[in-house]
Amino acid sequence: MLIALLLMVIAGCSDSPNPEPRIKDYMKNWQSMNFNKMYDMLSDSSKKAIKKDDFVKKYSAIYGGIKAQKISIKPAIPKEEPEPDKNGNITYTYNVKMDTVAGPVSYKHKIKMKEQEKNDKKNWYINWDYSQIFPGMEKGDKVRVQTNKAKRGEILDRNGNGLAVNGMAYQVGIVPQNLPDKKEASKEELAKVLGIDKKTIDNALNASWVQPGFFVPVKTIAEDDPRLKKVEKIKGISTQSIETRVYPYKEAASHLTGFVQPIKADELKKLQSQGYESTDVIGRRGLEKFYEKQLRGTNGGVIRIVDSAENEKRKVAEKEAVDGKSVTLNIDMYLQSDLYNQMKKDVGTASAINPKTGEVLALVNSPGFDPNDFVLGISSSKYQSLEKDPKQPMLNRFAYTYAPGSTFKPITASIGLETNKLDPNKEVQISGKKWQKKGWDKKFVTRVATVPSVDLEKALMYSDNIYFAQTALAIGKDDMVKGAEKFGFNEDIPFELDFENSSLTKDDINSEGMLADTGYGQGRVEMNILHLGLSYTPFINNGNLIAPKLEKEDKPEEKIWKKNVISPETASRIRSDLVKVVEDKRGTGYKPPLKNLVLAGKTGTAELKSKIGEKGKENGYFVAFNQKDPSLLISMMIEGVQDKGGSHYVVPKVKNTFKSYMKEKPLR
Repeated sequence: MLIALLLMVIAGCSDSPNPEPRIKDYMKNWQSMNFNKMYDMLSDSSKKAIKKDDFVKKYSAIYGGIKAQKISIKPAIPKEEPEPDKNGNITYTYNVKMDTVAGPVSYKHKIKMKEQEKNDKKNWYINWDYSQIFPGMEKGDKVRVQTNKAKRGEILDRNGNGLAVNGMAYQVGIVPQNLPDKKEASKEELAKVLGIDKKTIDNALNASWVQPGFFVPVKTIAEDDPRLKKVEKIKGISTQSIETRVYPYKEAASHLTGFVQPIKADELKKLQSQGYESTDVIGRRGLEKFYEKQLRGTNGGVIRIVDSAENEKRKVAEKEAVDGKSVTLNIDMYLQSDLYNQMKKDVGTASAINPKTGEVLALVNSPGFDPNDFVLGISSSKYQSLEKDPKQPMLNRFAYTYAPGSTFKPITASIGLETNKLDPNKEVQISGKKWQKKGWDKKFVTRVATVPSVDLEKALMYSDNIYFAQTALAIGKDDMVKGAEKFGFNEDIPFELDFENSSLTKDDINSEGMLADTGYGQGRVEMNILHLGLSYTPFINNGNLIAPKLEKEDKPEEKIWKKNVISPETASRIRSDLVKVVEDKRGTGYKPPLKNLVLAGKTGTAELKSKIGEKGKENGYFVAFNQKDPSLLISMMIEGVQDKGGSHYVVPKVKNTFKSYMKEKPLR
């Protein structure tokens, strides 16, 4: 009898479930924001106080609004199971930690559980109240979240001029109740001024959220847009100023700056953990993209509990916004704009550097595009016109490689001198405009000037293709490639922005004819416009190749990319000959001559053709630097110069920039 009674007591005790797994399960659901399962674990009295739909919506709205992440909710489990109070409730303490828009939130709170029987089964259920959302919260209270946006850092040139700045734009819109009786006429006039379809305006006004007194934005336009004055004269139309990203130099620096745009949903999924929000912008191209982490800053925020009258009861968390850091570049926008203006009617690219320090002073493409259009919301028709434009204004030409033509000849000469395959003083006898090596079939090398004998100085001055073809053949494929690699070919430029590598490999030179073409910058040799300029720095720096620098330094010093590319003697010889190219009346870079400024440089014309003997499109080049204490080196390429005088079309553009820049900032 005693044994049977004992078994009954044990069986009775086993009917009461252990609350520990239950509280852990509830906290696990909470931590994973499974609010439906949380509600299912509430006590009957708690469910009477709040419906499931309201419970789930409230938690979802609050946790979504505060941008809750990295949530940790852990019960503090005592060594001994807690005893029920007189009402049958047991109490656990729990700890909450999470990251929010207003910074980290952590608190300790208590939660009660009650044993109930449902479907003939006993279990522990949560006695829920509003304080479990946040301590101190009661029924009728609300959680208010205020986001404090960080200001995006600005991109400035070396003189403090803004390439990408925080400015103002105007939203053009309509308050429906302010439209005149002839409202259709106002809408039609607005559509005409803005260059949009009237249907776009009607769709905006017919949105579900629109009320008679609400401002309905139709289009955002720039602060300096001439359409603004016309818009303000239309009856019933109004404007509102908004903060936006502004690119003051528009097309002149478009490929350099890039632009920002609102973050996309797929990007937000990947970047939400880094603090991005749906209302943020993100760098889409160029420097805006490259410096995104530095420029964007960190948003701040405040989380408050307010009562039904919107009075603040408690501040849950607060974090100050940290503005992004501005970037100051070595770019000189006076120079950048001048180069763009020289090129804007043409298709091409240019770079400018300080050849002593490596400071990159300009990176220019023509044509460009207006980055402001992408920030304000570019229409599909305008975007399509950019994409279909045969001049390809969206193409970042300075990042790509092209055949350098005769601007490569100083490199060929340097390799020849360094390998002792070229005697600079030897007069080479050449007759006529064409030359063919014995054994070649259809291959000929042609030149422009028919000088009967040339040494290195004359060959550079007259830009003699035959001389440099013969020099390349004397050097040989292996030494030609090794020599080019000393100048930085076939590797990344040590620079912040991505550029296609300048290239010349043994595989590229698959015949004697190709090797001959390489000697004067044709064949398979390709260079980007920045590297082309950098490749002339050994002639200025006793044989050292300077590394480019984009960001401004307080005390700029030379940073060497490659030491002893050529000997000081070779550098001096080539530099002297390059002066002749520009300053001697017989030189290809002579016209138009400049007064009071001695330049050294090299012209080039690269012919693009698919078959031997056919006439192809030509790209014209001019690379030049001021000879006395060099502080500016410009490389420019213009496409399609075959009917414009070849490289002679480019020379005055570069010289014009030297001339205007010298007046603004005299070169030493």
